[in-house]
Amino acid sequence: KNGTPRVCPTCVGTGQVSRGGGGGFSLTDPCVDCKGRGLIAEDPCDVCKGSGRAKSSRTMQVRIPSGVSDGQRIRLRGKGSPGDPGAPAGDLVITVHVEPHPVFTLDGSNLRVTVPVAFDEAALGATIDDPTLDGSTVRVKVPAGTPSGRTLRVKGKGVTTSSGTGDLLVTVQVVVPQKLSAAAKEAVQAFGIATSGEDVRADLMAQARR
Repeated sequence: KNGTPRVCPTCVGTGQVSRGGGGGFSLTDPCVDCKGRGLIAEDPCDVCKGSGRAKSSRTMQVRIPSGVSDGQRIRLRGKGSPGDPGAPAGDLVITVHVEPHPVFTLDGSNLRVTVPVAFDEAALGATIDDPTLDGSTVRVKVPAGTPSGRTLRVKGKGVTTSSGTGDLLVTVQVVVPQKLSAAAKEAVQAFGIATSGEDVRADLMAQARR
């Protein structure tokens, strides 16, 4: 259909209609027949119904900046729906949803990761390999006597944003063996005998009695 426009007979091409407002005043509203355009289509298109606009969808590539957070919005100028005839297109606003990572979690520009550490590594100290977000590893020194739950900081291995690069926060999780060989069991028993004079719950009991 050609959709040839003609002057709207209701508003006579002005796009506006007047109505009495009381007290001798006259109010002006957009014409409902032509929706304020001043023209209507003689034989309107089945798709746009004479509006000159129709819904459509397309796929576009969008650059997601490093360090974007969940719920953050990205605005693409001029990529939205077209305005009224002669008006520029609006903006496309994208809301980012960050999918959970199986290993890392975001804490601002810092990355958090929980790393299993063997009992002997935590007790005696060790240098372990820790994963990073880019797939490489970084050496992390675990001091002797490190308890489970302690967090170690690796500078500059977090997420890079416009304000700088965050750190990698490594939380130690001391692994307790579920099964012990005979030799390992004897070693643990010997350790228990060697440290039998220490009461690991003494501080807890003292605080509970206060």
